[in-house]
Amino acid sequence: MTHDDQEAEVREVTLRTESAVLGGGLAIPEGARGLVLFAHGSGSSRFSPRNRAVARALRAAGLGTLLFDLLGEDEEALDAGTGALRFDIPFLARRLVTVAEWARGLPEVEGLPLGLFGSSTGAAAALVAAALRPEQVGAVVSRGGRPDLAGPALARVRAPTLLLVGGRDEVVLGLNEDALEELHCVRELIVVPGATHLFEEPGALEDVARRAADWFSRYLDADRTEARR
Repeated sequence: MTHDDQEAEVREVTLRTESAVLGGGLAIPEGARGLVLFAHGSGSSRFSPRNRAVARALRAAGLGTLLFDLLGEDEEALDAGTGALRFDIPFLARRLVTVAEWARGLPEVEGLPLGLFGSSTGAAAALVAAALRPEQVGAVVSRGGRPDLAGPALARVRAPTLLLVGGRDEVVLGLNEDALEELHCVRELIVVPGATHLFEEPGALEDVARRAADWFSRYLDADRTEARR
C-alpha cells in the first residue's frame, strides 16, 4: 500500500466468488454521502493512476470510493493472452453487479447510495449494470468510455448518466454522441477541450474529477429516485 493510500485511509478488501478471488481498495470518508464503485477499462486495474486520482477527488468531495478488479488473477492472465474477457460486456456487468451487491452489505457502506464510474469498456459494463439494477444504482459517470458497447441496455438505464470525453478523442466522441441519443434518462455529454483519450494533458484529469464529483454529489442523495424522472 502506498503512502498516498495510507493518507486516504484506503482499506484492502477481498471478494471470493465461485470462479475468482477479486481484490479492491475501499475508502469511506466521515459523513460520506454515497459510494462510487469504479469499473476499470480493458487492460487496466484498480491501481490505475488516473482512476486513483479521480477517487481521491471524490473522497475530498465527501464520497466513498471502491476501486475493484473485476477479473481474478487467472482471468487476467487469460485476458492478457487472448483479450477474451475485456470486451465481454455482459460478463463484466454481471461481475460488477456481484461486487456492488457485496459492497452494499458491508457495515460502513450500508445505506449509502451507489454510483458507478466507468472508463473505456468499463463504462459499458457500468451502464449495463445500471440497467440490470435500476433500484440500486443512483448515478453513472463515464470517462473516455465506450457506452456504445452497452447496446440495447442503454435504453433501459434510469440512473442519471454523465459522459466525459476528450475533444481530441474524435472516434470515441462520435460513439458517445450516438450513445447519448439512445439514453432516455437524465443525461449529459461534456467534451473536455484539447484532451485526448487518457486525459493526460495539464488540467484535463482534474476537470474530469471535478465534474464527476459534482455529478455524483448532485444525484447520490435521498431524492435520487425523483431526480431520474
